[in-house]
Amino acid sequence: VARTMGKLQSKISFHTTKYRAEGSVGQTGPAGASRQHSPAHTDAVTSVAALKPDLCVSGGRDKSVAVSSWRSGAALRRFTGHEREVTKVTSALDSNRVFSASRDKTVMMWELHGTSGPSQHFPGHDLVVTGLAVSPDSSQLCTGSRDNTVCKWDTETGECLGRAAISRNLVTHLCWVPGEPYVIQTSEDKTTRVWDSRELQVAHTFPAKQHIQTCCDVSQDGRYCLSSSSGSAGHGAEATLWDLRQTRDRVCEYKGHFQTTTSCVFLPRGPTLAPSIATSSSDSTVKVWDQGTAGRG
Repeated sequence: VARTMGKLQSKISFHTTKYRAEGSVGQTGPAGASRQHSPAHTDAVTSVAALKPDLCVSGGRDKSVAVSSWRSGAALRRFTGHEREVTKVTSALDSNRVFSASRDKTVMMWELHGTSGPSQHFPGHDLVVTGLAVSPDSSQLCTGSRDNTVCKWDTETGECLGRAAISRNLVTHLCWVPGEPYVIQTSEDKTTRVWDSRELQVAHTFPAKQHIQTCCDVSQDGRYCLSSSSGSAGHGAEATLWDLRQTRDRVCEYKGHFQTTTSCVFLPRGPTLAPSIATSSSDSTVKVWDQGTAGRG
């Protein structure tokens, strides 16, 4: 049922974009009616990330970066400067700095309360930038690309502090381990790596999977990381939980998607909720799993 509904919703969204309003930030209907807002982007949204408890940042094929309110749905800021579509966006939580990567081979930094142009520019990759992770204090940035390299940057000066290349390491995603100098990276070479950002060296490589690793995430306590796999016709497409601190080995797998698992995240914990994760897939479904038992919620 979920798969059918997902496809139906996708078709509805595709067709209604022909008739959406352009220009105005919002419209207020009769008393008690919900407030309607124009879309944050004029083309497909490619990435979204949390910025503050009530704000998120998104990037799109329209080459722009937008900051929107979770609560109202309104796009509050829009940044432009990339020459091609934005591939990834990120920010240190509760920071006023936003970072975006693009097919134009660059990364840009934007100030939430600054001008609409970038406050810092990070050129240096030879191909599309596909990974982006910022340190918790926003002082350093790690980027990855299909050019097989991972780079480290000083966000204040824009200086490249290090560059590491590994053959066939086509980067798909990066995320920073909270409170640690480590960065997790997934790759088209089917591996998940742990980088030590201090020397920009690989500290650990988890055993290779059978399929391309598409995305990664780290638990808030820094004990575990997730990676997700490509797949088709029910083969592959799993998410994998890895132990970062003790065994540095696979803990469990989450299987149930029929096509590529495109994203995986640890869900915020509640006082009465068991640790959970969520995965999204090209099979038009989102699944929520019990982290410990791999059972779907």
